[in-house]
Amino acid sequence: MLIFLRVLFSIVTIAIAGYSLITGDYEYQAYMTLSLGLTMLVTGIHEYQNNKKVSGWLFILLFALFLYLSIHRLILF
Repeated sequence: MLIFLRVLFSIVTIAIAGYSLITGDYEYQAYMTLSLGLTMLVTGIHEYQNNKKVSGWLFILLFALFLYLSIHRLILF
């Protein structure tokens, strides 16, 4: 299940990034950041379950950073 979610969020991130690069429209950048953060969260949980505690916590902290950035972007713009 975690692998499916990681692939799903990665595809969403790549799709939004590709759309932004092709069209030059960066309106959905906050959603891309959010989906990238969710990818980091799922990766962190997976790493933590595989007894890689340090990298798991690092990915979870990255999720918190990306969550903050996406919410900040959505509120200000």
